[in-house]
Amino acid sequence: MDTRTCLIVDDSRIIRKVARRIVEGLGFEVDEAADGAEALSHCTGPLPDVVLLDWNMPVMDGLTFIRRLREMPGGGRPKVLFCTIETAPERIAEALGAGADDYVMKPFDGEILHSKLAEVGAV
Repeated sequence: MDTRTCLIVDDSRIIRKVARRIVEGLGFEVDEAADGAEALSHCTGPLPDVVLLDWNMPVMDGLTFIRRLREMPGGGRPKVLFCTIETAPERIAEALGAGADDYVMKPFDGEILHSKLAEVGAV
């Protein structure tokens, strides 16, 4: 089976490190980006299978990133999980409406992330 890839997009180095450890443990190869603009430049090459996406970031936020990703050729394929502290239902609806497959509340652990990835068919 091909190696699955995951792009972790978060302006917090600590969050990226924690998420990396979890998804590498699930067998993914991991790339990281500190904001949406950096993440989009990653997506000009082979698209990742999964994107773990923070909402609030400098330069380009998660919502702008996902809208741009979904407009790219093949941009509908990656599974995108918003990883956020946002709890307002209208904000979650906005993320899903922009093309997110699901969302994970921060802070998350390996069990939560694994079950969310399983729900969207990524593991």
